[in-house]
Amino acid sequence: MNQNPPRKRMARVQETSAGGFVLASDGSAKVVLIGRLQRRRKQLEWCVPKGHPEGSETLEQAAIREVFEETGIEAEIIELLGSIDYEFYTPDKLISKTVHHYLLRQTGGELNVANDPDQEAVDAQWFELSELNNVLAHENEKRMARGVVEWYERSL
Repeated sequence: MNQNPPRKRMARVQETSAGGFVLASDGSAKVVLIGRLQRRRKQLEWCVPKGHPEGSETLEQAAIREVFEETGIEAEIIELLGSIDYEFYTPDKLISKTVHHYLLRQTGGELNVANDPDQEAVDAQWFELSELNNVLAHENEKRMARGVVEWYERSL
């Protein structure tokens, strides 16, 4: 006889986000990242600004808006770097997420996290491309960062 209670079947939810790495307008080898408090340990983690498209926004429009909201930086898209897929659990659902990463160039603005409607970004800073592998919190974003470095080196 099975002694384990029946497991509640979790709903699977598909989500899509867009964001990216913004190169500084002065041509230096720097990109802006956001600092967020990690959910479980409440430690600051550095990651790429990103979020969900709103209404009828395209992925590109969502990436530009999310970058501005979370960093205060105005930007234009240079190219698509790629997409990553991952899954995570919340207490009541399994979320399957696809994040589309773009390479962007700063066109204006100043660092400021005050416009983040969800208050997820607690800080925004410029980082040298050479620092990204050490400061980015997530391995999948580190892989995307290598594409930024390669693009930058080809563009010199």
